[in-house]
Amino acid sequence: MSDKDFAAGDINLNLGELDLTSEDFWLDEVDEHIQKNLEDEVVQDALKKGTDLRTYAKEVERELLDVENASIQDYIKESGNIASLHKQIAACDTILERMEEMLNGFQGDLSSISSEIQTLQEQSVSMNIKLKNRQAVRGELSQYVDEMVIPEHMINHILDTPVTEREFLEQLHELNHKINFVKEQSFRDARACHDVKDILEKLKIKAIHKIREFLMQKIYSFRKPMSNYQVPQNAMLKFRFFNEFLMANERHVAREIRDEYMDTMSKIYYSYFKGYLSRLMKLQFEEVADKDDLMGVEDTAKKSFFSAKPALKNRSTVFTLGSRGEVLTSRLEEPIIVPHAQQKSDTKFNFESLFRSLHYALMDNCCREYLFLVDFYMASGTASQDLFNAIMGKTLQTYLKSMEEHVGECFDSIAIFLSIHIAHKFRNIMHKRGVPALDRYWDTLLGIMWPRFETILHLNIQSVRDVDPQKFGHIDNRPHYITRRYAEFSAAIVGINQSFPDERVHHLLEQLQTEVENFILKMAAEFPLRKEQLIFLINNYDMMLGVLMERTAEESKESESFKELLTARTHEFIEEVLSPHFGGMISFVKDCENIIERGGVEALRADERKVQSIVRGFNNDWKRALELINGDVMRAFTNFKNGTQILQGALTQLIQYYHRFQKVLGQGTYKNMQIRNELINIHHVMVEVKKYKPTF
Repeated sequence: MSDKDFAAGDINLNLGELDLTSEDFWLDEVDEHIQKNLEDEVVQDALKKGTDLRTYAKEVERELLDVENASIQDYIKESGNIASLHKQIAACDTILERMEEMLNGFQGDLSSISSEIQTLQEQSVSMNIKLKNRQAVRGELSQYVDEMVIPEHMINHILDTPVTEREFLEQLHELNHKINFVKEQSFRDARACHDVKDILEKLKIKAIHKIREFLMQKIYSFRKPMSNYQVPQNAMLKFRFFNEFLMANERHVAREIRDEYMDTMSKIYYSYFKGYLSRLMKLQFEEVADKDDLMGVEDTAKKSFFSAKPALKNRSTVFTLGSRGEVLTSRLEEPIIVPHAQQKSDTKFNFESLFRSLHYALMDNCCREYLFLVDFYMASGTASQDLFNAIMGKTLQTYLKSMEEHVGECFDSIAIFLSIHIAHKFRNIMHKRGVPALDRYWDTLLGIMWPRFETILHLNIQSVRDVDPQKFGHIDNRPHYITRRYAEFSAAIVGINQSFPDERVHHLLEQLQTEVENFILKMAAEFPLRKEQLIFLINNYDMMLGVLMERTAEESKESESFKELLTARTHEFIEEVLSPHFGGMISFVKDCENIIERGGVEALRADERKVQSIVRGFNNDWKRALELINGDVMRAFTNFKNGTQILQGALTQLIQYYHRFQKVLGQGTYKNMQIRNELINIHHVMVEVKKYKPTF
């Protein structure tokens, strides 16, 4: 193979375009191209077989030429079909050209239809907006005409129908609406207002005249004797819109009616409560406490010869609560006292009962009146309070003046304190009803009663402080009547104070308790013997503690204090009552225990005679001593329960001393003494003590 053929063969080896003259020719790219062709499977197979590439290239060229000739022959054979195919393609081109022209025509027609549809849509939207605008205008105009027009049936009802009929009230509401509507349109210069303005004005005047006449008749009916003003008042509440109509359209008429109502009710309330107050206070007990009915005053104290007031038959009622406390519970809201009915039966009452009835009537009427003012006159806050004060002010001043006079003359501290708590409870009731109208009155009233209550307590404290034990003459060891008064009084005040606790009360009771304790000690000092002093103290402490525990729901500071004093004096009395019978043994036990506590067990020195005397004396006399102790205790103490407890405490203390005595004899030099064999077994003593029955 020549060099020329070889070059041609190289070109057929799929080496790609190799333009050696190109500026983009790069040796790296040539190497990459050659490497890629060498990786061809046919080339690698030829290289493996050692075939000459030039010979192989000529064979490939020859095969390609054969294939080309065969292809030409096939084309010549199919020339007829190809010509027919060419004609068919030409015919299809013609048909497609006509279809293109038709589609272009259709496209033009659709474009014109789309523009027409858009135009129709715009016209539809515009017509819809116009329709809505016309409907809105028609609705507004129709409503305007309906509200502006005055129907004939409205005129007839306003002119002819009684104000108490439902139709008049309904048309009055409608008239009020039309008046407000026309007034509003007048500000907008609506010409239609001139057509109805005169008619509305005449209807308004007619309605105001009828309403004024009706309300004035109701107010005048309050003034009839023996009339129940609540009936016309309730009738007015049913037509509260009348006042609202007057306030909106004719204020001077509304003010005239309101002033007439306030003046009428002010006189009615003043007359009623002034008469009720005068008649009711005549039902108070004639025998009331005065300045001599104090805790420290003697029962034998008499009124002066020139005193017009009768002496209080039972001064203890001033310091005892009894059933009077029911005025704060079950009797708090019972019906008021009717003076003429009670006068017929000649029934009398304590101050607190009269106070409750007076203020229950006041509270009930004030609540009803305040709620009426708020409802009928649509008042609230300061305005409602001002209306209420204008009506009830004179009555409240009369009440305060009367209470100040009666409280200033009262020396019954329990009555004053009950009245204070009645005022607190009534104020709470009014708050629950949503009526704060009497808050200032309650504060003023409490400001009158609290100083008087404190003054009376200070007088009682001073009376106890000034007591001279010498003037009582003979004194026994039973509870003193002054301590009994204190116990009853303290229990009453503590029990009442539990509902509305006040520190001022605790402070006053502490002062009174201190003076009573000092009084008891002064009285006890009049007894020559310590045992008699202790009996007097224990009886008084026990009585006061018993009364306080019985009358108060929970333990108070007073009861705790007297419990401690009673316990201390009881322990001291037990030592006193054991000392005459077992004093030698008790002293011996205490002395020996002191020596043992200091570590001097060995320092105990046997005193044979002393120990023998104690043991044999105890063996011989302990049962008889118990009998004597029992008699002393039961004679000394008026309270059976307290006497029994003291006796049992004395027996228990005796057993403890005897047990300690046996323990002492078992230590030091005493444990070898023969006398120990004569000791009675502690268990035998305990059995005898448990079997022991106190006698009375």
